[in-house]
Amino acid sequence: MFIAAAAERTKHIRLGTGVVSLPYHHPLMVADRWVLLDHLTRGRVMFGTGPGALPSDAYMMGIDPVDQRPMMQESLEAILALFRAAPDERISRKTDWFTLQDAALHIRPYSWPYPEISTAAMVSPSGPRLAGALGTSLLSLSMSVPGGYAAIETTWDTVCDQAAKSDRPEPDRQNWRVLGVIHLADTREQAIEDCTYGLQDFANYFGAAGFVPLSERTEDTGSAYEFVENYASKGNCCIGTTADAIAYIQDLLDRSGGFGTFLLLGHDWAPPAATFHSYELFAREVIPHFKGQLTAARASHDWAKGMRDQLFGRAGQAIVNAITEATTEATAEGKS
Repeated sequence: MFIAAAAERTKHIRLGTGVVSLPYHHPLMVADRWVLLDHLTRGRVMFGTGPGALPSDAYMMGIDPVDQRPMMQESLEAILALFRAAPDERISRKTDWFTLQDAALHIRPYSWPYPEISTAAMVSPSGPRLAGALGTSLLSLSMSVPGGYAAIETTWDTVCDQAAKSDRPEPDRQNWRVLGVIHLADTREQAIEDCTYGLQDFANYFGAAGFVPLSERTEDTGSAYEFVENYASKGNCCIGTTADAIAYIQDLLDRSGGFGTFLLLGHDWAPPAATFHSYELFAREVIPHFKGQLTAARASHDWAKGMRDQLFGRAGQAIVNAITEATTEATAEGKS
């Protein structure tokens, strides 16, 4: 519903889920919904998939969390079979939780051959293994949890290993998205102060609810400022300046070996105005740094700085010569 509403109001931005929890839905219904969204967005939709992160959801549906990853794989295999089927082909398969019987998509996807499908990954290797085995892109969400750095260091090796075992082409790192958590301000102290607005409530709320990425509930007895400092020191987020953000992302690139896209987690840690300013700083200084958009401008400035004495010395002499010439002419005209 959110994507359909956003599609109505936009024309160019790409829209995606992070994620559809596949064990909670019949795969034929999921595939049908994504074909509809693919047409509504004219190919701008990205299909993020995962096993489900909330233990409470699984409990209410009577699903054992131990079964969720195998269920996700079975569902994703069925969805891909439906997307990849020939127009006159029917798909049948049976598992202990769903059945496909002569199933087919009534309408083919808008995108060719089908919308981009991305597999989510946290700390366990199941997401990267599935992405490599089935040929999907990868969405790494592990940077918000303890152990995230260690997981990201081996992630792409796992993807490539599974792709090779499944006789698939070598995966492209450009199809790997990594999520980070950042809040920026003009100074590090201001960034910390900004996050006293809502970070502690955010951590306690999601931790108490059993949301896996923030399951470590932190009810600190110190000040809100001290809480933010302590939270940031764990390395699962970046609260600071644009220079801090550049170092944070570069560290991720170095540890991972490189990836295609860096994603920002939306949050309410800071007041709305401060959050907007954080996005503005990121767009003005961090994105251009990694896209190389500032390289030529900085090189030009450095060159001009190095040539300053030589260039301005000659320019200054030209000004003196012009003044002298004009003065001489005026004097000559006065005498005549």
